[in-house]
Amino acid sequence: MMQVSTLSDGRLHLNHGPIDLIVQVWGPGQAAALQRAVARFDGLLEELVAELPALRVEEASLQGPVARVMAAAVAPYRPAFITPMAAVAGAVAEAVLAAIVAGPGVVRAYVNNGGDIAVHLAESQRLVCAMAQGGAVRLRSEAPARGIATSGWRGRSWSLGIADAVTVLARTAAMADAAATMIANAVDLPGHPAITRRPAVQMQADSDLGARPVTVAVGPLSGTDITTALTRGLHAAEAFRARGLIEGAALFLQGEVRLSGAMTDALLEHHHV
Repeated sequence: MMQVSTLSDGRLHLNHGPIDLIVQVWGPGQAAALQRAVARFDGLLEELVAELPALRVEEASLQGPVARVMAAAVAPYRPAFITPMAAVAGAVAEAVLAAIVAGPGVVRAYVNNGGDIAVHLAESQRLVCAMAQGGAVRLRSEAPARGIATSGWRGRSWSLGIADAVTVLARTAAMADAAATMIANAVDLPGHPAITRRPAVQMQADSDLGARPVTVAVGPLSGTDITTALTRGLHAAEAFRARGLIEGAALFLQGEVRLSGAMTDALLEHHHV
């Protein structure tokens, strides 16, 4: 059952099954915008469930608007393995944000779907978003990034790599979501004895990753190992940035950080509330 509530600080909380959104809107059109968010959220999970089998395979014919956004976000990464599910959180956030900005009077807004965030910024607006690994990212209206997403083996989804977290800035939340998955997968040390992996289906029976080994534990790594793994991820991030798929990325592994592109300027050292 869909649940709608208002948090103590005035933000809107929308929940339905695995989808959990935090929504905030600024501007004179706030009240109507939040009503549109609720209306769009109603039935959104059912849209996805109707096509779930197709969303869990690499390529399939998809009909729903959110499903098509998911498919478009992951398509540039093939022939590497990736299914539309890699972009589901970002695409859902985008869909609700699109409803929010469909009316007037919204100067700034975000939809946060478990850390994957779709953002709207009118002219001269800014937004600071906290990151899972500490610090924060500042988005500016004059820069193209409107999506933030994070992936890694410690996150809520399974990863093929060993990054503690990879946070990506992209033009849309779905694009950021797909890219974060791929960069986090690239931060890796195949065959390293400190890394424990299990087939995804043993961890989650309906995983779109099938029998592919996902990371379930990472022991202490040497400085050389950390550098090697992060360098692999950074090379992937730079390649994606060169293709216009991302604006920037921050890669985290056992206390070390590597930055790419716009993240160099967007990353703030301290969390801003």
